Amino acid sequence: MAAKKRAAPNRSFKVSDQIQRDLSELIARELKDPRVGMITLQGVEVTPDYAHAKVFFSVLTGDPDQALEGLNQAAGFLRNGLFKRLHIHTVPTLHFVYDRTTERASDMNALIAKAVSSRAKED
Repeated sequence: MAAKKRAAPNRSFKVSDQIQRDLSELIARELKDPRVGMITLQGVEVTPDYAHAKVFFSVLTGDPDQALEGLNQAAGFLRNGLFKRLHIHTVPTLHFVYDRTTERASDMNALIAKAVSSRAKED
């Protein structure tokens, strides 16, 4: 029985990973919405019952709010594409979330570089 409890999270990670790969391909090849520019899917979190999936993305070019709007509008189309590719009983409803991690990391790097340069000037 303990083996089943350990296997479920592993399967969940595999399903999340597969959803991320398939969505990346669907968005790049089949989604024609101009609001969705160059985006990167950072990760996917699936609920234990596979009913919902949070899809975290970042924007390389374009406006994040417009990209979010375009992705949310295309969620049904993308879910239908996943239904054709995934071999699971329930294909999750997609919820897109803009991930600001890369922006924060860039800001932190700039602050660190500024602190290091000011410290070097003092020495």
